[in-house]
Amino acid sequence: MRWLITGAGGMLGQDLQKVLKGDDVVALGRADLDITDPAAVRAATDGADVVINAAAWTDVDGAESNEEAATAVNGHAVAGLAAVLGDRLIHISTDYVFDGTATSPIPEETPQAPLNAYGRGKAVGEKAVLAAGGYVVRTAWLYGEHGPNFVRTMLRLATERDTVDVVDDQVGPPTWSFALAQQLVALGRSDAAPGAYHGTAAGSTTWFGLARAAFALAGHDPDRVRPTTSDRFVRPARRPAYSVLGHDRWQAGAGVDPLPDWHAMLTEAMPALRA
Repeated sequence: MRWLITGAGGMLGQDLQKVLKGDDVVALGRADLDITDPAAVRAATDGADVVINAAAWTDVDGAESNEEAATAVNGHAVAGLAAVLGDRLIHISTDYVFDGTATSPIPEETPQAPLNAYGRGKAVGEKAVLAAGGYVVRTAWLYGEHGPNFVRTMLRLATERDTVDVVDDQVGPPTWSFALAQQLVALGRSDAAPGAYHGTAAGSTTWFGLARAAFALAGHDPDRVRPTTSDRFVRPARRPAYSVLGHDRWQAGAGVDPLPDWHAMLTEAMPALRA
């Protein structure tokens, strides 16, 4: 089996390379492949059995003022990949295709209802992949060893500040990028039914709860983390208040166990995050 990873320089892309070490893998970063270039996409993907698209416009707030550019990457370029690859494509998407008004885990078949420009662009890409018979894996609250992310920021602030204020009115599933990479590879190796899958940890917490857990696991006093509300941190793009996703399709569609509980995952990830 020959694998191709796009967005290979990002947090998830680097973890995918770790998981696939020893396999036949081509890993392409932004400088290696412009996914908005159809001819380059056709040439790069020729001969690949599975393509995991981790390339994306990830600046959520920047998409508000640059929606056309964000959608070109997250929507139209993904449609180009889907047209070439069909069921050979595993595309990484986001909880931001939903509006965050749910109160229980969101099933995979829930209709899209994005509330910001980033989510609208990702929704365009999703529709194209699903229509072409490919795989969409939505994730949320991703953190990992490589690159900036919330957990690594909290660990840094624990050494720089006496207290840290963190919002306690957004609920989601903190998900370790390395565990997600393992899940994506398992999906690629399975005889899974095409469609949408949710690649997030089980369980949920708030950003405040996640920060407290990170402090505690790193040996810091979690009481140094103080709760606050989202209106204290006004940003251009609206964020979903509820980002907990359901995982029913993993066993039914792929015969693969869903990801474990978020706290167990964070505990396992902590040595790499601290390093």
